[in-house]
Amino acid sequence: MSNFERSRDRDRDRDRDGDELTEKVIYINRVAKVVKGGRRFSFTALVVVGDGHGSVGVGLGRANEVPEAIRKGSTLARRQMVRIPMKGGTIAHPLLARFSAAKIMMKPASQGTGVIAGGAVRSIMEAAGVTDVLAKSLGSRNPVNVARATVKGLGELRDPESTRAHRLAIARGEV
Repeated sequence: MSNFERSRDRDRDRDRDGDELTEKVIYINRVAKVVKGGRRFSFTALVVVGDGHGSVGVGLGRANEVPEAIRKGSTLARRQMVRIPMKGGTIAHPLLARFSAAKIMMKPASQGTGVIAGGAVRSIMEAAGVTDVLAKSLGSRNPVNVARATVKGLGELRDPESTRAHRLAIARGEV
């Protein structure tokens, strides 16, 4: 391995601010394609990447080998990271997010509550650095759709102070 490859591998685990990124595999699925000679197997890996300070991304990688699928998934997750406005260790306000048939209800929780969530939602919240939240998956239990609904919902979160200031500016006619 050359020095260039080593430095590239080190940099891959850091985001723009220099923070360490945590990477976790949520779900691995074996997919079979029936061809003339029999079945051809490939793998999909759902990977979450976060910095623990309010940024998180989810990626779905597909490849013929599991490690390659995980690598592709983490690359996609790094590209699709979203910033979460947090109030202390919890989310800014309650919300209901939907992706396909998966619905995720997320509510802020008081300090010390912990992450009350299951499966993909728990992994995403921990990677983002959310320490106190109540979440419930409604509808579909498909990990891919649940993860996408969670990230979509976290992306829709708004900072209450900046939203209030913006609304006051609109009411005054400044915007």
